[in-house]
Amino acid sequence: MKTITRVHTPALLALAIAAVSSPVSAQDEIIEEVITIGTRVEGRSAADSAVPIDIITGEDFVNQGDSDLNSLLRNVVPSYNVNTQPISDAASLVRPANLRGLAPDHTLVLVNGKRRHRAAVIAWLGNGVSDGAQGPDISQIPAIALQQVEVLRDGAAAQYGSDAIAGVINFKLKDAPDGGALEVKAGQFYEGDGTQYTVSANYGMPFTSQGFANVSFEAGAQQDTDRSIQRNDAAALVAAGNTDVANPAQVWGRPEIKDDFKSVVNLGLELGGGREFYAFGNYGSKQVDGGFYFRNPETRSAVFADGDGNPLIGDLDPSNGLDSCAGFSHADALSSAECFSFQEIFPGGFTPRFGGEVTDLAGVTGVRGELENGWAYDVSASLGYNDVDFFIYNTVNASLGPQTPTAFNPGAYTQLEKNFNIDMVKGYEVGLASELSVATGLEWRDETFEITTGDQASYEIGPLAGQGFSAASNGFPGFGPLAGGQWSRTNRAAYVDLEADVVEGWLLGLALRFEDFDDFGSTTNGKLATNIDVTDNLAVRGSWSTGFRAPTPGQSNAFNVSTEFDLALNDLVNNGTIPSTNAVAKLRGGEPLDPEESTNWTIGAVFTVGPIDVTVDYFNIEVEGRIAPSQLYSLTQAEVDSLVASGVTSAANLQNFRFFTNDFDTTTTGVDIVATYSTDLIGDNTDISLAFNQTDTSVDSFTPETIDATRIRELEEGLPETRWNLSSNTTIGDWRMMARVSSYDDWFDSEDGQVYGGEMIVDAEVGYAFTEKASVILGAQNLLDQFPEENPGAADGVGNRYSQFSPFGFEGGFYYLRTRYEF
Repeated sequence: MKTITRVHTPALLALAIAAVSSPVSAQDEIIEEVITIGTRVEGRSAADSAVPIDIITGEDFVNQGDSDLNSLLRNVVPSYNVNTQPISDAASLVRPANLRGLAPDHTLVLVNGKRRHRAAVIAWLGNGVSDGAQGPDISQIPAIALQQVEVLRDGAAAQYGSDAIAGVINFKLKDAPDGGALEVKAGQFYEGDGTQYTVSANYGMPFTSQGFANVSFEAGAQQDTDRSIQRNDAAALVAAGNTDVANPAQVWGRPEIKDDFKSVVNLGLELGGGREFYAFGNYGSKQVDGGFYFRNPETRSAVFADGDGNPLIGDLDPSNGLDSCAGFSHADALSSAECFSFQEIFPGGFTPRFGGEVTDLAGVTGVRGELENGWAYDVSASLGYNDVDFFIYNTVNASLGPQTPTAFNPGAYTQLEKNFNIDMVKGYEVGLASELSVATGLEWRDETFEITTGDQASYEIGPLAGQGFSAASNGFPGFGPLAGGQWSRTNRAAYVDLEADVVEGWLLGLALRFEDFDDFGSTTNGKLATNIDVTDNLAVRGSWSTGFRAPTPGQSNAFNVSTEFDLALNDLVNNGTIPSTNAVAKLRGGEPLDPEESTNWTIGAVFTVGPIDVTVDYFNIEVEGRIAPSQLYSLTQAEVDSLVASGVTSAANLQNFRFFTNDFDTTTTGVDIVATYSTDLIGDNTDISLAFNQTDTSVDSFTPETIDATRIRELEEGLPETRWNLSSNTTIGDWRMMARVSSYDDWFDSEDGQVYGGEMIVDAEVGYAFTEKASVILGAQNLLDQFPEENPGAADGVGNRYSQFSPFGFEGGFYYLRTRYEF
C-alpha cells in the first residue's frame, strides 16, 4: 500500500480552489489525500483508490456566497444538481438534489462515516427525476463545521447498504482541539431582493486533557424573491376594475427562510489502552414560507365557480330549498344574508402561502479501538430525527363557507431512524504485496415514518360540500385521522470486505453484503474493484457491483394531495398520492413495493501530462424496478367515495390520483473528466482546473399503464446532460482573486412543456488579508447577471417568466461581502 501526498487532489478539490480563506503558497498548502469511504484500509489515498473519490476541503464550501450546503455542493461537483423549487409543495422546504442523474434517495449520505437519516419530506413535485424521492436534508449542516467532504462516484450498496446506487457523500467534521473562526456574510441579488445574512462560528477546545470538543453554529435568514410576470387572467381582472388583485397575483421565486439555525458538535476522548470514545451530532431548525398558485375569483372551481364555470353561490339555509340561490351572481350574494360567495372574503381571489417548521437533529456515539488479537473495532449507535410541521394560510376550506378559517395546520411528517453498528477490520500476511485487509460487520436499523393529523378544519368536509364547494384546506389539504399513523421497518445486515495489493501496483477489492428487511425479505449484493499502476504516471481503475434501494416506509404509506397546474387544461387540478396497497390503487395494479435493484460498473484512468493531473472515469448504472409515483388516473365517483372512506377526506375534490410503483427500468451512463494545473508564473501562485461531467439517462422498459410519455421525458431530459466548470485562483501577496465559468446544458421543464437552452455562468471573488487572522472578501455569483431564456407562455399560464427547474437558478446575479476572523 502506498500513500501519496500532493499539493492538489486529483479530483474535484481542484474544482473548488477558489475557497482559500487567506493567501498561502502552494508549497505551504500540502493536502494528504487520505480517504475514509470506498475502502476500509486505513491510510488509502484517493489516487490509489479503485473507484473515483473526490476530496473537497471545508473551506471550499465556506468561501462561497450561498449558505445552503446543497447549492455550495452544486458549485463544486458538476454531476450534482439542485434547483430553486419555488412552488413545489413540500419540496420547497427540503430541496431534492441529484447525483449522476439519479434520484435524491439514490445517494447515501454519511457524516463522519456514519449513515445520516433521511428527511421527513417526500418530494411529490421534483420535475420527474426527483418525484416521490425521500432523501436526506444536508442543508442542516453548517459549512463552517466541515473539515472535508468525500464524494464517492460509484455504486457502493455492497459496502454500505441501501441507497448507495448513485454514490456516497461523506461529510467529515472538524476535530481541532483549539482555534476557530468567526464569520459574517451578507448578500443580495442585483434585483434588490433576496437579501441573505449569516453569522457563523467554529471553536475547538480540549475535552479533558485526552480529547477534543469542536463546536460549530450558523444563524441566518433569507428574504424571498420575485421573478414573476403578471398573469393575463389577473391583468384582465385589474383592467375590469378589480382593485383587490395583487400584482403579481402569483409569485415565482425562492421562499422566505426565517430563524435558520444550524449547529454541530464533534467530540473525541482517548480512554487509554488504544480505545477512543467519540460522539457527534447536529441540531437545526428553520421556518420556510413560500407561495402557491393564484385562485381566480371568477373561475376557480369549487370555490368561486361550479364545474361549468358559473358563479358558485352557497345557500346558507338549505332547509328553504337548494335552489333559493340559483342563478345568483357574486354581486347578488353580497347583498343576501342567505346566499354566500367567497368574493365576500377574497374579492380579488387568493394565493395561498404554504410552508413549514423544520426541525432536524441527530446524535451518534461510539467506541473504537483494537483488541489484543489485532482486530480493530468500532461499535456505534445513532439516532436521527426530522420533523416538518406544515402550515398554510391565506386560503379557505370552502365547504365551511363563511365559517372557514383562513389559516390552517394541515399536520406533520416525521422521520425517525435508529442504527446500531459493529465494524471490525484486521490485516493478514498471506504472501501478497500488502496485508490482506479483512473487514466485517453487523448493522441493525429501524426506520419510522409518521403522519400527524392536522387541525379539524384542515381536513373537514363542511356543510357546503354537497353544493359543490371543496373540502379541506385549499392548496394543501390536512391529514385526517385515518390518514395519520406510524409505520416502521427494521432490517439487519452483515458484510465482509476484502482488499489487498496482490502484487506491487495492483490493488484488488471484494465486498459482499447481506440484508434482511422485515417487510419484503432479503437481498445480497457484491462488488469487485481494482486499480493497476501501468506506469509511474498512469493508473487504470474499474469496478463492478450490484446494489439496491429499499422503499421507505413513507413511500409505502404516505397520503398527499397537491394542487398542480395542468398544461392541457390550462387550469389547476387536485392530484392525490395514495398508498399502493389502497383498495383504489389496487384497481389500477397497485401492490406492495419491492426494492430497486442496480448493476454498476466503472472504468477510468488517473494520469499526468507534464504538469497537468487528469482523471477520466466512465460509468454505467442500470436500475431495475425503480420506485416512483405512477401516472395520474382519473377518479370515478365510486373511487372518490372509497378514498373518502379510507381517510382521504379531500378526495371529493380530487381530479386524479397516483401511487408508487416499481414499473420502469433505466440506464444512466456518463463520463467525468477532471484536469488540474498549478503555476507560479502568474502571481505568487495560480491554480487552474477543468471539471467536466456528461450524464445520459434512458428509460429501457416501462408499463404504459403506469408511466406516461411526459414522465419519460422528465427522466431523460429533466437535468442538463452536460456540465463543466473552468476555474482559476490566484494569490498575489495579501490579495486573492478567483474566477469560475460554469456551463449548463439544456433541460426539459414539464410544468410548461418547454425545452430551455443552456447558459454559461461566471462567478468571481476578490479577497484581501489585513493580517494572518483577519480578511475580507467581496464576491459575485452569476457576475454577468445571466437569466434562463424566458417562458413564451408565462403570461397566458401561471406567470412563471423563467423555468422553475433552471439548474443554475432564475434570479440573476447575487453579490456578497464576507468578513472572517480566525483565532
